[in-house]
Amino acid sequence: MGAVKLSPKYQVVIPSDVRESLHLVPGQMMQVIAYGNRIELLPARDMGEMRGFLKGIDTTVEREADRQ
Repeated sequence: MGAVKLSPKYQVVIPSDVRESLHLVPGQMMQVIAYGNRIELLPARDMGEMRGFLKGIDTTVEREADRQ
C-alpha cells in the first residue's frame, strides 16, 4: 500500500503502479465515495462496458417480507 500527500488544492496523485494496473487514463472520471473513515475512488465505466457483468449472480437470497 502506497502513501500519497494531499496538496493545498486537496488533490492527490494516484501512484503509477495503481494507475497501470487499473488502466486509468488522464481525464478519466472517477466516482468518489466516503465509506466510514475512508475515501474510495472507483473508475466510472461506460454503460456499454457494464453489459453482462452480473451474469450468473445468485438471486436466491432471503428477502424481507415487504420486499417480495
